[in-house]
Amino acid sequence: MAETDEPMVVDGGDVSTCEWEGRWNHTKRFLERSGPFTHPDFQPSSETLQFMLETCRILVIGAGGLGCELLKDLSLSGFRNIHVVDMDTIDISNLNRQFLFRSKDVGRSKADVAADFINSRIPGCCVVPHFKKIQDLDGAFYRQFHIIVCGLDSVVARRWINGMLLSLLVYEDGVLDPDSIIPLIDGGTEGFKGNARVILPGMTACIDCTLELYPPQINFPMCTIASMPRLPEHCIEYVRVLLWPKVTPFGDGVALDGDDPEHIQWVYQRSLERAAEFNITGVSYRLTQGVIKRIIPAVASTNAVIAAACATEVFKIASSASIPLNNYMVFNDVDGLYTYTFEAERKPLLLQENCFACSQVPLDLHFSPSSKLQEVLDYLTGSASLQMKSPALTATLEGKSKTLYLQSVASIEQRTRANLSKTLKELGLVNGQELAVADVTTPQTLLFRLCFTS
Repeated sequence: MAETDEPMVVDGGDVSTCEWEGRWNHTKRFLERSGPFTHPDFQPSSETLQFMLETCRILVIGAGGLGCELLKDLSLSGFRNIHVVDMDTIDISNLNRQFLFRSKDVGRSKADVAADFINSRIPGCCVVPHFKKIQDLDGAFYRQFHIIVCGLDSVVARRWINGMLLSLLVYEDGVLDPDSIIPLIDGGTEGFKGNARVILPGMTACIDCTLELYPPQINFPMCTIASMPRLPEHCIEYVRVLLWPKVTPFGDGVALDGDDPEHIQWVYQRSLERAAEFNITGVSYRLTQGVIKRIIPAVASTNAVIAAACATEVFKIASSASIPLNNYMVFNDVDGLYTYTFEAERKPLLLQENCFACSQVPLDLHFSPSSKLQEVLDYLTGSASLQMKSPALTATLEGKSKTLYLQSVASIEQRTRANLSKTLKELGLVNGQELAVADVTTPQTLLFRLCFTS
């Protein structure tokens, strides 16, 4: 960490003021002199380092493979005010690459342990942990940060934080207030492949503008998992897709939670029984968890490369010492080493297939009056530009808000299920009718406008 072996200078015993001569010499070379790659707005100054050390607030989402690397890189780069959010606890399988954790930490919160480790090893750094879901934190929490960095393994979580930052934007007479923009740096890895991207909400392509860039979810044919399983994954999928909804082991309406050990254990035991019935081997607890959570095996070196790229972009944006990535970098070391960058483009707002997250107006849904509500639901979940998970539909009819369909609450789902087989005309919906749609992929309720076709 230090350039010299001189002892640390402690001011009044306060660890937060620990410094030693030459600690930030390398950083100052970027911040206190101009160069050919600096941002046009960059002004060499010693104040920039002080901003990074004392003022700049960074949020890291995820304390797993990418998150551990990000926390290390950011704290060693001069960022001291860091918060980290993660809802997971440490599993023994994490220890081969998530290097902030030890065997004694198994079962503890990833966020808590990661924060304790960084705070104890890097003088002056203050990492604040949040052991909870990102959905449990409100807009006021996210608004306090200058930059947010994601090291997530979930597309749904990415879309949610993307929607949250878009909801914090302020428009005055239709013009975006730049002070309301919180840059989002997103990193992702998939085995020996990875990517890093820079998102300026409201200005550049957001997560939902480029959903097609994320790998499609692997689905097995229903006939195979139901009657002719050949792989251990088929047995697990049988329990997940068919047996769980039928048996409802933890009560009616309780969805399978890939982060709940009791749920995973139940699926694992039933999968073992299914595998034994067809003489299939290979079902394990870890495989069960991987199938349910759609986990792709992680590679430590890929995490390190992508986290370093993301941390570099944070440094660029915080200091203006260099022009940020524009705006998507792809990394691949499956065969040799290959990397390239391109500009992911924001979807035009005037097209039918525009980005519903970026759009400031209700999006059009084109259906005939004789279309059934089920067709609308299928479009919301199946459209490449929407990819919703469990949309809840509400409309204002005769001056009152009416729930047309809601899946997440069992009692309401049973009461509104019959609406799925009704036509839009039978439900009392008219041309130009606005539908309010809520989904786990976004913190906002989205507005759609029905446009009847002949």
